Amino acid sequence: MITLSNLKPKRGANTKKTRVGRGIGSGLGKTAGRGQKGQKSREGDPKEPWFEGGQTPIYRRLPKRGFNNPFSIRYQEVNLNRINEKFNDGEVVNKQTLYERKLIRSLRKPVKILAKGNLSKKLVFEGIDKFSKKAIELINLSGSEIKV
Repeated sequence: MITLSNLKPKRGANTKKTRVGRGIGSGLGKTAGRGQKGQKSREGDPKEPWFEGGQTPIYRRLPKRGFNNPFSIRYQEVNLNRINEKFNDGEVVNKQTLYERKLIRSLRKPVKILAKGNLSKKLVFEGIDKFSKKAIELINLSGSEIKV
C-alpha cells in the first residue's frame, strides 16, 4: 500500500549530474564530449538560435516596413445597430452596460460609437469617449440624449 511515508521516485528517475572533463577514467575526460576542434568545441558555444555563422542575419537583410505609432489611440468600436439589438427603451448606455452585454471586451480601453445601422429606441449615452459625426446625428434623430 502506498502512503506518504513510503513514497519515493521511480528507479532511475534521479541520477547524478554528469561531470565532464574530469579525467580519462570518467569516460568524458580530455575533450569533455565536445569532439576535437571546431566552433562547437570552443568556450562560448552554443550560439543564439538566430546566429547564422557570421553571415548577415535575415533580420538585417530584410528591409524595415511601415510605422507603428506608439501614441495612437485604439478605440473599441460599437455600431448603433448592435446597441439597438441589446438595449431597451430608456436604458443607459455606458462602458459598464456595454461590457455586461458583451459589446466591448475591456473597461479600460476607450469606446467609440459608429453609425452603422439605425437607432429606433430612446437611450441615454453616458461616459462614452467618442462618437462619429453621423452617429451623433442618428442618436439625436431617435430622440436619445448624449451626456458628456
